[in-house]
Amino acid sequence: MNHLLTHTPAYVWLILGLVVTRGVIALRERETTLRKLFIIPGIMLPVALLDIARKFGLDGLPLSAWGLAVAATMWAVWSRGGSRIAMGTAPGRVRVGGSVMPLLLMLLIFMVKYATTVMLVTAPALLHSAAVTGVACALMGAANGWFFGRLLRDVLDARATGGSIDRK
Repeated sequence: MNHLLTHTPAYVWLILGLVVTRGVIALRERETTLRKLFIIPGIMLPVALLDIARKFGLDGLPLSAWGLAVAATMWAVWSRGGSRIAMGTAPGRVRVGGSVMPLLLMLLIFMVKYATTVMLVTAPALLHSAAVTGVACALMGAANGWFFGRLLRDVLDARATGGSIDRK
């Protein structure tokens, strides 16, 4: 285990630091623009898909597992998620309730990417296992689905309260 951690490139730990920092920011209630709520989902989508494409390919099982998890989780979060948006103090701004979920889901994507990279180096045959492929792709899909389901809920709630996506 120590060997694994010491041979991990420094940039990986910097990325982990950025993930934790962004996740900690999401823990507290804050005021922001609705447009800024697109940033994390917009970053996490290509991060997950590029990793899946590189390690598993984007056909058959990998894309199906990811896509089904995205759809199911997005629908569940959108349809059952409560409102966390309120009007902000200025036009084009909204108050967003804090949540631990962005931190947990960004860490999930990071850990799946890290674990599958370790597998690629130490036991590449595992990445050809349908179980590993399905679980890894579904976990990333569930995280992406949560981010986009939450974003959809936030946009709809903001519009219901008279908010809009600012053009700045």
